[in-house]
Amino acid sequence: MLTMLKRAARRTIQDLRLQPQGERGIKIVGHRQYVGGAWDEIGKLQFDWLISQGMLPHHYLLDIACGSLRLGVHAIPYLDRGGYLGIDKEQSLIDAGLALELPADVARDKQPQLIQSSDFAFDRFDQQPDFAMAQSLFTHLTPDIINLCFARLRPRMKPESQFYATYFLARPETRNPKKSHDHGHFFYSQDEMRGFGTDNGFRAEYIGNWGHPRKQVMVRYTV
Repeated sequence: MLTMLKRAARRTIQDLRLQPQGERGIKIVGHRQYVGGAWDEIGKLQFDWLISQGMLPHHYLLDIACGSLRLGVHAIPYLDRGGYLGIDKEQSLIDAGLALELPADVARDKQPQLIQSSDFAFDRFDQQPDFAMAQSLFTHLTPDIINLCFARLRPRMKPESQFYATYFLARPETRNPKKSHDHGHFFYSQDEMRGFGTDNGFRAEYIGNWGHPRKQVMVRYTV
C-alpha cells in the first residue's frame, strides 16, 4: 500500500511538471491552484506570521512572487495606502488577483504597487520594504536564480528590514531538477539556505517549522 502511494505521489509530481507554465497553464488550472492552492489557509498563515514579527500598518511589505494576491488580500487592507509592494513574473496572475480576489474599493483606496518582472526588478518600486516575503518561491528555483533574487534585494533593504523565505528541507535522498519550473520541487539543506543569504550580504537565522501545511520551513534574513 505504501509503495502504491509513493508511486501515485511521483506520478502527481510528474504530471504537474508536464503542465504548461505561464498564461496557458494558469488558464488550465486556475489562478488559485497555479500558485499552489490552499488559498485561504496559506494566505492567512503568511499574514499572521508577519503580524507576529512586528509588521504594522505604516510598514512597507514586499511580496516576492505575489501571484494572484494570496497574501495580498490580507495585507493590502491592513497596510496604509501604497504599503503593499507586489512583484511577479506572470502578469495574468496579478490581473486575476485584482479582478477576482481583491475588492475594487480596497484596490482604489489602498493603491497597492504591483509590478511584473521576471528578473527581480525591485528597484522599480519607489519605496524600500520593511518586511519582505518569498513564500514557496525558492521551492521552484535553482540556486543561481535564488542568488539573483538575494543580490537584487540586498541594495533595497533598510538596516532594520526583515526578509522571510520558505524552503523544502532536503533529505539525503532528494535530488533537485536541473531547471527552475513553476511546478517543480527543489529541496535545500539548512547550510544552503543560510548560504543564499550570507553569500549576498545578509545575516541568516534558520527558524524551521512555522506551521506550513506542506512542511515548508522558514529562514529569516536581515542586514
